[in-house]
Amino acid sequence: MATAASGGDDDYQSRSQQSPLASQRAKQGNNPTEANRTGRFSRGYFPLGYKEGFNQWWANVPAAVAEHNVLSYVPYLRKPPTHTQTGTSTKTSDGSTVTVSDHDLKRTASATSQSENDPHGSRQWNSTMVQLSGTNRALNEFSVERVGEEHDQNLVMLHGYGAGLGFFYKNFEGLSRAPGWKVYALDLLGMGRSSRPTFKIHAKDREGKITEAENWFIDALEEWRIARKIDRFTLLGHSLGGYMAVAYALKYPGRLNKLILASPVGIPEDPYAVNADMPEPEDSTLANEFSQDQGQTVNDSNPNIPDSAKTGDNNNFLNSRSKASSTSSKTSEKSQPPRKPLPKWLTYLWDANISPFSLVRWAGPLGPRFVSGWTSRRFSHLPPEEAQALHAYSYTLFKQRGSGEYALSYILAPGAFARSPLIRRIQGVGRQIITPSGSTTSTVELAAQRRETGIPVVMMYGENDWMDIAGGYAAEQKLKEAKETALKNATAEERKKEAGDAKVLVIKKAGHHVYLDGWEEFNEVMLKELAETRRKEMS
Repeated sequence: MATAASGGDDDYQSRSQQSPLASQRAKQGNNPTEANRTGRFSRGYFPLGYKEGFNQWWANVPAAVAEHNVLSYVPYLRKPPTHTQTGTSTKTSDGSTVTVSDHDLKRTASATSQSENDPHGSRQWNSTMVQLSGTNRALNEFSVERVGEEHDQNLVMLHGYGAGLGFFYKNFEGLSRAPGWKVYALDLLGMGRSSRPTFKIHAKDREGKITEAENWFIDALEEWRIARKIDRFTLLGHSLGGYMAVAYALKYPGRLNKLILASPVGIPEDPYAVNADMPEPEDSTLANEFSQDQGQTVNDSNPNIPDSAKTGDNNNFLNSRSKASSTSSKTSEKSQPPRKPLPKWLTYLWDANISPFSLVRWAGPLGPRFVSGWTSRRFSHLPPEEAQALHAYSYTLFKQRGSGEYALSYILAPGAFARSPLIRRIQGVGRQIITPSGSTTSTVELAAQRRETGIPVVMMYGENDWMDIAGGYAAEQKLKEAKETALKNATAEERKKEAGDAKVLVIKKAGHHVYLDGWEEFNEVMLKELAETRRKEMS
């Protein structure tokens, strides 16, 4: 089970932005993974053969079909509902085909199915394209709800950079067991199977560009919430989705009852700006997303995470967290040589906004082979059939028209550090002024009456995560300090309403994609969080 991470000063100091799998890579020469033993990577970094890659490119599988195939692995969902608005046909589990003509997209913008032989009660699964305002703006939505039960709570799941809602296929069934909850997963605007409008920044100043890039995604999420007539909900975001979840909470206060961040990107400060060490480019944390083998990640234990975080010892939780700020100060006082800058060619491509997916599109018939360099490692711990379905799904998403992917260089600097780090603003989550849309607050008294009284924030990291877990601890400290400040002058009524809380959890034997690498433990943790949220909301 995931536990709140704890440990002493030495433990915390070791959790700096680094390559946590360096020791594991050193083992590879003597301890090959199962994938290596079976010859899965026998053809080098890009294991997919030229002929097979060409065949995948030539087949040109629609994204709808690829998403459908991934969702077919959801337990008890024999015929996944897949709207075909982004494709021309969807193959069902019985071999039949649902065909749609170009002029009949409305009819195929929504699909519904029910679970079969479901021991947890009948559930209804929906696939929908939700139209937003403006031209070519719509979000791809997949949802699950329990039949015959009223749902009073809503969970919304956001994927990471360049991914899609299908990556949550290991979580839909488990999370939808929660009584009273409806589960939604969305493709971010300009990613997955959502519409892909032209991405363009109009702001001229640095901060304006960052804000505009964030608003591209979070304004679409807010429009979706209004369209679905949802008052408050729990928001789960992974990686870039976690970054956007924080940005949403800050811009749209009063909408969330809990914020769950799964290995979020963008929390820590850029170490280069404060002359901190940075691994060589080939050992950078971002490089681990493309190079680490998940087959090894899910079977190895990371020595950089203390044993107390893996065995459920919570006795030192509050004490270790209180040491975080003092330890951080000690570390910053040490003389550290500046890191070596990233290669000029990488910085140039990043600043020129040439995304990795641009390279896949430009590669033509070599695209599937290039993508296999990532998918063969990313999904190496999964059964071959599921890994292949996810490879095809990834390729169909990567090759689509560029859109939301171009926001990355405005949000993150080369090396995957945020240009506007969340650590500078996360303490404002749950502490914003709530005003009706279009209104202004005219008095201090009114502002105080309408201020949020905190929301629980949960941050989850994988035991072998390449993301900066120290950023999570620092964010936890900031949120707790904000709560203490709010309570100093709070009235009795405000103290009663206070809901702020923060904690960091570690999912054992998982990497950056905690929801997929350690899906069983992740689902178990999530169900407890959902139950706790509903209990508080109903009280």
